[in-house]
Amino acid sequence: MQNNRFTAYFSIAVGTMMGAQWIFFLATGSVPELVSAPLAIAFHLAAEGTTAVLLIVTGIGLLRGWRWAMPANLLAIGMLVYAMINSAGYFAEQAEWGMVAMFALLLLLAIFSLLPKSPHTFGR
Repeated sequence: MQNNRFTAYFSIAVGTMMGAQWIFFLATGSVPELVSAPLAIAFHLAAEGTTAVLLIVTGIGLLRGWRWAMPANLLAIGMLVYAMINSAGYFAEQAEWGMVAMFALLLLLAIFSLLPKSPHTFGR
C-alpha cells in the first residue's frame, strides 16, 4: 500500500488551519465582506468550510487505511488547490505579499501531496 502519511498529515493540518483562520478572522471582525458582499462571503465560507472538513476527514481516513479515503482526498486536495489560487489573488489585490507567499507555498505542498510516494505505486 502506498505511504500516504505526508498527504494525511498535510490534509489534517491544512484543514485545521483553514478552520482556525476563518474563526480568527470572523472573531476579530476582519471580514468586511460580511457587510459589503454577504451572499458572496457566505458561499465562500461554505466552500472553504467544506474543503477544511473534507481535508480533515480524508486525512484521518488515510491514516486509518479507509479504502474511500484516497479518492475522496483527491477531491479535497483539488478543492484546496482552487482555494489557494483564489485566496492568493484576494491578498495580491490588497498587496499583502506575505499572505500571497504563504498560499503559494501551500499550493506547492498540495501539489507535492498528490505525487506518488514511490515509482511502484502509480496507477494502483
